[in-house]
Amino acid sequence: MWKKIGIALAIILIVIQFIRPEKNISGNDTFAIQTKYSIPNDVDNILQVSCYDCHSNTTEYPWYSNVQPVAWFLADHVTDGKKHLNFSEFTKLPLFVQNHKLEETKEMIEEKEMPLPSYTYFGLHPEADLTDAQRQKIIAWADSQMSYLKQTYPADSLAFPKKK
Repeated sequence: MWKKIGIALAIILIVIQFIRPEKNISGNDTFAIQTKYSIPNDVDNILQVSCYDCHSNTTEYPWYSNVQPVAWFLADHVTDGKKHLNFSEFTKLPLFVQNHKLEETKEMIEEKEMPLPSYTYFGLHPEADLTDAQRQKIIAWADSQMSYLKQTYPADSLAFPKKK
């Protein structure tokens, strides 16, 4: 009986290798954050290495992303990350949402909620594990961008519309 279960599991594992999720590699940056916001090179590098895999239209996939069911988990993880914040689609959002996303970015970095611990467990993506100095650079950059928005646009365009 155990032999039959083992054979069935092996067959299932082999078959699922052929069911692959779509990869996040469009690279479309028409509405990327860089098209409107100033990003210093050091901050841009930090964002690319630590954030863009889950929060842009271009993911650098590790070798294990070709093994099922890991690829499904990664695809779901990237889809969820882009749902919350997509740097490649950033300027498509209304101004008040852009401002809010910058606030959220700052908050998530300050509270060390990003990058997700599961992303850096077991040394799987060690370059994404931010140092305190890197965190401070991102926080200062987000603050400067929110200040830029406040100086450039009317206050009511940066606040969520009031419900009627």
